[in-house]
Amino acid sequence: MHFISEKLDNYVISHSQEEPELLQELSRETWRKVLAPRMLSGHFQGRVLSMISKLINPKNILEIGTYTGYSALCLAEGMQSKGKLHTIDTNEELYDLQRKYFNKSNYGDQIIQHVGNALAIIPHLEEAFDLIFIDADKQNYPNYLDILLPKLKTGSVILSDNVLWTGKVIEPLIKGDKDTEALLKYNKMVNKHPQLETVLLPIRDGLTITRVK
Repeated sequence: MHFISEKLDNYVISHSQEEPELLQELSRETWRKVLAPRMLSGHFQGRVLSMISKLINPKNILEIGTYTGYSALCLAEGMQSKGKLHTIDTNEELYDLQRKYFNKSNYGDQIIQHVGNALAIIPHLEEAFDLIFIDADKQNYPNYLDILLPKLKTGSVILSDNVLWTGKVIEPLIKGDKDTEALLKYNKMVNKHPQLETVLLPIRDGLTITRVK
């Protein structure tokens, strides 16, 4: 989804940092072999994730929704040398592909994969997370926020993807559209919660940056 003209979008991408070669390789393999390759963060958003992570320089990162591992590798670029990145996904069939590229990177030993329900896994993670990226099932976004807040400290940052949901968030809600309903609730939660401050960026399908006060 483009919020500016395609020509201007191409200019923005061409004047942003180049996509690392390893991520180009992962992107190509994802498009060749995996269903729904549009779920990739992609070049521009990946560089945005990388830049935010480098600015924060987190020790511990949590990602909810691994897919093929592209965004995890982007986030890992800003991680501290002794940091850890925990990434959770329900699709065990993608585990080996993720690990293949994690091991090809400089962060293989620092990236810990989890397969299963994030709501069941997160309570057992002992780390206090500096940076969190939510890019999973939309209906659970509010539940993820509820379970994460007690694990966050002042200055922790939550990044949330697909919060504009191809523009559905400003259209009349269709009965039974649980994804849009959940995103409307989530967007209000991160904007109005007294513990949080939020800015919503029109990058791709919408990216929210939320900081814990």
